[in-house]
Amino acid sequence: MFIPSKVLPLHCCPPNLNPNPKLRFLNPKGSLNCHPKTLEIQCAKRTGKQRYPSEKKKLKLKRKALTHVNDKFQGIWRLSKLGVPVQLDPGKDFLGVSEGLLQEIAKVIKFPVASMLPPEAFLVVRKSFDARKLLKEPKFVYMVDMDVHKLLTLEPRTWDFISRLEPKVGLIEHIEHMHSSSGDLISITYDYKIHKGAESRKGGESISKEGSDNFSTSKRPKVAVVGSGPSGLFASLVLAELGAEVALIERGQAVEQRGRDIGALIVRRILQLESNFCFGEGGAGTWSDGKLVTRIGRNSGSVLAVMKTLVHFGAPENILVDGKPHLGTDRLIPLLRNFRQHLESLGVTIRFGTKVNDLVVEDDTVVGVEVSDSREKSEHNSQKLRYDAVVLAVGHSARDVYQMLLSHNMDLVPKDFAVGLRIEHPQELINSIQYSSLAAEVHKGRGKVPVADYKVVKYLMGEDGDTSFDSGATSRSCYSFCMCPGGQVVLTSTNPSEICINGMSFSRRSSRWANAALVINVSSKDFKALNCDGPLAGVEFQREFERKAAIMGGGNFVVPVQTVTDFMENKLSVTSPPPSSYRLGVKTANLHELFPLHITEALQRSIAMFDEELPGFISKDALLHGVETRTSSPIQIPRSGDTYESTSLRGLYPIGEGAGYAGGIVSAAVDGMYAGFAVAKSLGLYSGDIESILGKAQIAGSAKY
Repeated sequence: MFIPSKVLPLHCCPPNLNPNPKLRFLNPKGSLNCHPKTLEIQCAKRTGKQRYPSEKKKLKLKRKALTHVNDKFQGIWRLSKLGVPVQLDPGKDFLGVSEGLLQEIAKVIKFPVASMLPPEAFLVVRKSFDARKLLKEPKFVYMVDMDVHKLLTLEPRTWDFISRLEPKVGLIEHIEHMHSSSGDLISITYDYKIHKGAESRKGGESISKEGSDNFSTSKRPKVAVVGSGPSGLFASLVLAELGAEVALIERGQAVEQRGRDIGALIVRRILQLESNFCFGEGGAGTWSDGKLVTRIGRNSGSVLAVMKTLVHFGAPENILVDGKPHLGTDRLIPLLRNFRQHLESLGVTIRFGTKVNDLVVEDDTVVGVEVSDSREKSEHNSQKLRYDAVVLAVGHSARDVYQMLLSHNMDLVPKDFAVGLRIEHPQELINSIQYSSLAAEVHKGRGKVPVADYKVVKYLMGEDGDTSFDSGATSRSCYSFCMCPGGQVVLTSTNPSEICINGMSFSRRSSRWANAALVINVSSKDFKALNCDGPLAGVEFQREFERKAAIMGGGNFVVPVQTVTDFMENKLSVTSPPPSSYRLGVKTANLHELFPLHITEALQRSIAMFDEELPGFISKDALLHGVETRTSSPIQIPRSGDTYESTSLRGLYPIGEGAGYAGGIVSAAVDGMYAGFAVAKSLGLYSGDIESILGKAQIAGSAKY
């Protein structure tokens, strides 16, 4: 299911079009005279009769669990949805307990004098900003943990009020036994080694928190991790901490050289095929917005472990509290440098500029890899390296790797993804749309409220048999993806004859532009309509539009653009487009010539509906850029759910976004972390139960909106 904006409500439809609020369909005879009916999702969480049976059952069990509290004066009371008006809050960068927050806490526990409550008894768990128009006023929304023992010690007069406190689903929760925090990965593996110390230590040797367990060098299993994106880095960290001899193989360059290569691309239009916005240390997410939002459970042990590990390597602690955490490229670069230095201190061999050309396979088992210098066109100087296990952690742009896997008759399953255009507005316009008069408080990321963003989704229903709309499918989703407030549009092509773009921003999000992809989900039916068949049909589908965009731009990495107003009317009236943040140049073109008709019409229809949610979204200053195709991996590599081992070849462990099991920095890191423990277990380095610490592993969906 696609979740709409939490910043702005998604209304069903105008009253004059649908007098029956129970039927959430737009009149098909709308202003655009399109065939599709439209089902719009009203809110992020279904309520009442709209809930699925599984949700009703889960809520019933939760209510039942809340009916009885053994001891109200022990443990933690978690207070949620505490709204503090903007004028009473210190602002987005303050994560402590303010007077305004104490007033809201006092209301919940019905304590008469808020100023008497000791701030030390409360801990801010989550802080977000809610500026939805349905609210009387914008508010900072908090989740707070109240330590009862500390509160009673500092202010005994709260005893009577706590005695009358009762749990309320989604608002007040009692946590009798606060589970100890899972900590970062270094702490988790260190605790495991301490627990197993009697078996792993020899001759009274100590275990260092900064190093791996004391395995005999001759017996240490050798593991190759291919790819240094989030999944590869976290898999390497786990394996190295548990005692494996790890070689981290990356086709691209370290962030320092990678930054210079990207600079050469922007200034001199020189595209390094193996070191660019997609390939290199940290993966494609390094030069992006650095978003740390995820759909696999923000409060889960696994996500918290990843976030705390990022803090350990230099990320600001506010990512643990911020409702929409992000880092930005400027913070990711030093973080990755610290991560690399720690891996090297564990004995990890990091081989930048090294391309894996092939797998070494014996008896259907991967026993090594064949590598060469990625900057040399010839593969004659390749060498074969043997390993006990190979972790394949490539990104979704490693198309040559997919082709290589097919040569070994591996199963590759085509997967749905999304394609579309990237829209760019002046950031001040988005601030005004979302915040109205409060927009003056943004101050280019240095103000009291965060730089405004948006997240919108629409679900389009086509008439049965209406193949002109969607190539035979009956429904299609359009949503905003990778929204970058205060950001810029960047080139993510890995081939000079193709154009593919993405968005990025720095930590302050201080650019004058806001951009986001507007994408439509596509499936095998769409691939077949363009005669794209086989396991890599999705890859060929992507390339079709990337090559076409390059031609429309005229070459030299110039991007084809069209104003939103022209796109909506299918005309080209503007020859000199509005300013764009894309630094390699733009050229006006009719983007209706880019996609098949059904995708273009779906984009038009959705943009019109987005304008209803965000009045002013359709603007003469808004510019559409083509083309966005790499929203997620076009394939999935089947693997065992328990061991993470490939179902086609033993000894190969496909993980992360390129393998089709993640969608973003955090979910990729989580997948790499679980895979690291699974590989360690198969090699005899780990005998514990990681799910008892981090919870059950969850796989992210294909969409990352």
